Amino acid sequence: MFAIYARAANGAIGKAGKLPWHLPADLRRFKALTMGPDGRGLPMIMGRKTFESFPAPLPGRRHIVLTRRERWDSTGAELARSVDEALAKAGGDAAVIGGAAIFDVFLPHCDRVELTEIHQDFAGDVFMPPLPAQWRELAREEHPAQGDRPAFAFVTLEKGA
Repeated sequence: MFAIYARAANGAIGKAGKLPWHLPADLRRFKALTMGPDGRGLPMIMGRKTFESFPAPLPGRRHIVLTRRERWDSTGAELARSVDEALAKAGGDAAVIGGAAIFDVFLPHCDRVELTEIHQDFAGDVFMPPLPAQWRELAREEHPAQGDRPAFAFVTLEKGA
C-alpha cells in the first residue's frame, strides 16, 4: 500500500476542495500510479471530501471512501466505516489518496509514499506536515518551472526500520 499526494513548500495540499495549483505532469503521474503497473487500476482509499472533489469517479479504479456520515450519496464509491474495513475492502495493493486526516491514519499502513514536492508556497486550507525521519528517499526527479507552473520534484520514499 502506498500514499500519493502533492505538497507545496509550505505544506499546503488543498484549498476549497481543490488542488491550489495545476500541474499536468503530476496529474498524469497520479493516473499512471493509481492505474497500477498492469493498467487494471488499484483500489484507492480516500475520505468523503476527496471523493466529492472529483467531478465523477475516476475511471478504472475502485473508490473506497472512509466516512462517518450516516446518510451520504455514495454512488460510485464503496463505503468503509473504519480503517480496518477500508483495508479489508482494498485487499493487497492500494493507493491512499487523501485528504490529510486519511493520510494521518493510513500512513502507518503504507510502505511507500509517492510525493510531488512543489517548490513554491501556496495558499491552502488543508496542510500536511513533512514526513517523519523514518521515511527515506529512494528516487527523485526534478522538473524546472515553466511559465506560470512552479518547479517540482517527483519523489519516491519508503519506510525505513
